Amino acid sequence: MANRISLNPTSYHGKGAIQEIVTEIQAHGFTKAFVASDPDLVKFGVTAKVTDLLDGAKIPYELYSNIKPNPTIENVSTGVKAFKQSGADCIIAIGGGSSMDTSKAIGIIIANPEFEDVRSLEGTAPTKNPCVPIIAVPTTAGTAAEVTINYVITDVEKERKFVCVDPHDMPIIAVVDPDMMSSMPKGLTAATGMDALTHAIEGYTTKGAWKMTDMFHLEAIRLISENLRAAVNNDPKGREGMALGQYIAGMGFSNVGLGIDHSMAHTLSAHYDTPHGVACASLLPISMEFNRDYTGEKYREIARAMGVEGVDDMSQEEYRDAAIHAVKQLSKDVGINPKNDRIKEEDLEQLAIDALNDACYPGNPREATKEQVIDMFKQLM
Repeated sequence: MANRISLNPTSYHGKGAIQEIVTEIQAHGFTKAFVASDPDLVKFGVTAKVTDLLDGAKIPYELYSNIKPNPTIENVSTGVKAFKQSGADCIIAIGGGSSMDTSKAIGIIIANPEFEDVRSLEGTAPTKNPCVPIIAVPTTAGTAAEVTINYVITDVEKERKFVCVDPHDMPIIAVVDPDMMSSMPKGLTAATGMDALTHAIEGYTTKGAWKMTDMFHLEAIRLISENLRAAVNNDPKGREGMALGQYIAGMGFSNVGLGIDHSMAHTLSAHYDTPHGVACASLLPISMEFNRDYTGEKYREIARAMGVEGVDDMSQEEYRDAAIHAVKQLSKDVGINPKNDRIKEEDLEQLAIDALNDACYPGNPREATKEQVIDMFKQLM
């Protein structure tokens, strides 16, 4: 069986990388940009770091900011209308996963109008055309949406998130500038960083993992483990390490899938608006414990990448325990609450059903029953 790898045609990394946005717009001959960014980034001047460059180069643009932290169908539909009215020929997505996911959905629908109802894009939709060209500028070190073929939209009416997987949504350019991440508060830095760690660990242990993606994921685990604590304290080197680590994790998991942690996390976000990274982080030790006997020797390499010493002298049970403990310790050190007090007993069955129907679940190395998923949710209560 062939293993497919999809990556950005071009990506820029490092301090000051946003300067290249103007160069790329001019090189591609784009005439007007549709700038998609969330309201807080606009309010606090983060978006302006990019729009000031556009102003300086006299590149016209239109700003769209009707984007929620867990982007909704409504955010996409109003974005499609705004794009059509703007006369733009490219999208600059500035923000975390919310801005980039909204931009992907807008870009796909504009290029494939037969999928105007974004619900029709759930799973792997048979789109024919690449989306509107996207230049993705992440402001968080977590989702890696700038290098993935996935986007996640919330159906508020049905209280569920749905995952869309489509190589046609890949941004043509990723601009990963740690300076764009320096305004993240500690809590958001911690949550998005643990989301990135979850991407790396689930991508490394998913059914579709193979040698090339293993290489990405192990390096991502190492970089995140070494840099997240410093990034939470806004250390520039920590920010730079996390910017790279989360991107490398995206290079991997986008091509092989994730697992039950993400399927359960999507469900918590849809039902209770739990921040995605917090949901992933609190579930990670629980899902790792559930999967431990279905991962071969991989937990030894996870433990090693996380800085655990002496793993080669440990038994299988010992290095599996060590890997899970290292994850718990990192999560604790960056201030993640391991419990979720919003979960209600009467919701547990529906939460489990939704998690098992999520597009991320099939990649999990171990099959789960509804009762087992309910038990994992109970461990958060």
